[in-house]
Amino acid sequence: MTVPLPTASTRWRCTLCGNLTRFDVTRSSKVVEYVHLDLAGEAKVEEREVVSETIESVRCRWCNAVDQIELVERPTAADS
Repeated sequence: MTVPLPTASTRWRCTLCGNLTRFDVTRSSKVVEYVHLDLAGEAKVEEREVVSETIESVRCRWCNAVDQIELVERPTAADS
């Protein structure tokens, strides 16, 4: 089950405990990296482009619930 990413107007929320701030995210990424090797052979990634990325699971850090995450609206300044 893939989990949608939060947007500028939404955020994650655990449906079991209500957590809004702490999650362990498992994701798969396909990236292209420009790697520079110095004369000693030490590698350093100088550029990184994410070609694709999928969130595979989200686990709540508070109650350990797996894949019980929903997207909810973020509060706005007017809500305060």
